[in-house]
Amino acid sequence: MQGTQVRCAWDDAEIRLLYSCIDEYVWATYTRRDGPLWEEEVVEVFIDPVGDAKGYFEIEVNPLNAVLDLVLRENRSGWKKDFAWDCDGFRSAIQRTEIGWNAELAIPFVALGSTPVVLGQEWRMNFCRIDRPMDIPRELSAWSPSLMSTFHDPRRFGRVRFVE
Repeated sequence: MQGTQVRCAWDDAEIRLLYSCIDEYVWATYTRRDGPLWEEEVVEVFIDPVGDAKGYFEIEVNPLNAVLDLVLRENRSGWKKDFAWDCDGFRSAIQRTEIGWNAELAIPFVALGSTPVVLGQEWRMNFCRIDRPMDIPRELSAWSPSLMSTFHDPRRFGRVRFVE
């Protein structure tokens, strides 16, 4: 398993994330927005600002800085994926490093339908990575493990508290 660190910061306008990925073989081919980035190497964030586990935002960024953003909502037959949603104002940057790659994400609160957060507020979130090393099966890692072969269980998201 190759390590991943995530750092978070926030201000009145946005939450910022920095993923630092150790990776001996960094690769990706998708460059189109909303492509199937999960089929290759990618970092992902899942955000449920309401905290009811009935809907959440997903944003993925790959080593080529391609972006996938969508909203998922629970309905009677499972989960409805809305790929038409774009995270307005979203910014990302990728850096290759001597030991892998970094991904910086800036996610505006307004794009998530939220007013700026207040001190002490909690959101359900998860920070994930799909690593696909050469010639071995994919590695799924998450800050709050889903205990499944997918990250898509909002009941398993961790809680992020906004503090100074």
